[in-house]
Amino acid sequence: MTEQTSPLLRNLRRSGVWFVASALVLAASSIGLSRFLETETPAVSLALDPLNVNALIGGITGDLNDTSNTPDFDALLAKAEGALRFDVADARLYSLIGEIKYRQGKKEEAYDFFDQARKLSKTEIHALQRSIGHSIETGDLSKAVGEIDILLRRWPDRFPAIAQGLPTILSSPDGYQAVLAAIKAEAPWRASLFVALGKTSEGLDFANRLLLDLTGSSAPPNSSELSRVIYEHIRQKKFEQAYRLFLFSLSDQERKLGGYIFNSTFEPVPSGKPFDWQIGEKSGLEVTFVTSQDAVEGEAGATIRFLNTPVKNASLQQYIELPPGSYKISLNASARNLKLPKELFWSIRCLGPSGEIARFNIPEGTYNRKALSQDFSVGPAGCPMQLLRLETAAIAESWRFRYVGTLVMHKLSIERLSS
Repeated sequence: MTEQTSPLLRNLRRSGVWFVASALVLAASSIGLSRFLETETPAVSLALDPLNVNALIGGITGDLNDTSNTPDFDALLAKAEGALRFDVADARLYSLIGEIKYRQGKKEEAYDFFDQARKLSKTEIHALQRSIGHSIETGDLSKAVGEIDILLRRWPDRFPAIAQGLPTILSSPDGYQAVLAAIKAEAPWRASLFVALGKTSEGLDFANRLLLDLTGSSAPPNSSELSRVIYEHIRQKKFEQAYRLFLFSLSDQERKLGGYIFNSTFEPVPSGKPFDWQIGEKSGLEVTFVTSQDAVEGEAGATIRFLNTPVKNASLQQYIELPPGSYKISLNASARNLKLPKELFWSIRCLGPSGEIARFNIPEGTYNRKALSQDFSVGPAGCPMQLLRLETAAIAESWRFRYVGTLVMHKLSIERLSS
């Protein structure tokens, strides 16, 4: 467009409005570019727009977190206080000033600013974390748990930041009761709590106690929580505690399935707990549990159908606890056209230095309710707990060794022999 065809443009230029409009466009562009750069390059962002609070906070935070240089606290404080004059309602600025004062050793002043930040925004993350630490330090553990609940409801990924304070909180009766009340109320961080507690011996003891106290409440332990804590007991070689927790967690109906082998008839009610049946990856086979009420032609139990492919691992197992002594393992099974090129067997291995103490082979062929048994013993030392596992002897998945047919295990049991 030329000046000859645009009299309005000529008039704007003469009146100076053109200059003002151009300046406004340039300012708007600078603000937009500043917003774009505020996260990655806050210094450049501030140069474009000195009033960009996000860039200012990002820059000061970066300087505070820079371990290669000693921050100039006075200069950073002046910047933050200067920004506060233009934005008195930004909780992040109060929190930032509080952090600077905290690092200067002015903790009382710092906590005043953290408190003000939380008045403006109860979920301001940094003020919350400092307040949690302060509440733990001063022994106000009920308050600490309340603040943790607020923090994790808004910022669930921040659990690792507060995990180190959990032993102190749970060691106090007030703190323990506050945590128990929160997880009874189905706090969304309940699962993360049990994960964190399971990582240390001390934490695992608290996790065990919490699960026991939750039993019978309106929010009882679920199978996932119980399984995790039981597994952690086993990992930390606390075998007795693991087994006791499993037994304690059983319902009246589940107690009927008890024995040296839990659910020896393979009823289709797996809980996923380590002392119950666990079915792993099922490459090359199908595993199904059928109750006696639903069985066809008497084929109740665990049905394993091999798919004419290599099978390296049958992946059916459970942990068991056998005291030292002599035992007999018995299997009642049926088979149809069962071909086992590299053997199929039950093994019993010690979770200790003794290793495998029994191997019970399953025969090939076709048969109906065949009774099989084998004697074995558990020594007085080196075998505090055992793993019962269905395995194949295949080392590699070679197509020369394909497993074919169907096996139905009606009952697998262990009984103790009199000495």
